[in-house]
Amino acid sequence: MKKSLLLLFIAVSFVGFSSMIAQDAPEFKFEQETHDFGKIPQGTPVSHEFTFTNTGEEPLIINKVESTCGCTVPEYTKTPIKPGETGKIKITFDAAAASPFSKMVTIRSNAKTPVKALYIKGVVQKK
Repeated sequence: MKKSLLLLFIAVSFVGFSSMIAQDAPEFKFEQETHDFGKIPQGTPVSHEFTFTNTGEEPLIINKVESTCGCTVPEYTKTPIKPGETGKIKITFDAAAASPFSKMVTIRSNAKTPVKALYIKGVVQKK
């Protein structure tokens, strides 16, 4: 009986401690998560900066930002973002082919939500 109570106490303590850590974890709050470029001319690269705030209580560290293809190039804040501070992720799209497009960029970090996605879309028109 004593062993059962001890194991139950340890399990409850572990769950409580884990949830406390998660509450303090950094977190993204983006102004927007999708950007529509609308109609853009073929052969003209376009860029958009997504701005975010760290709403957590620990520094936010972005480990990696990757795109789904070579036509989309991300740049991002490489230094840790302190609680309450802002960072940026700039996405440049090379509008080489005339067609509608929808691209996703994946962010990997130490946030509560460790994998986050941003989207760009639009229509590339022939010159």
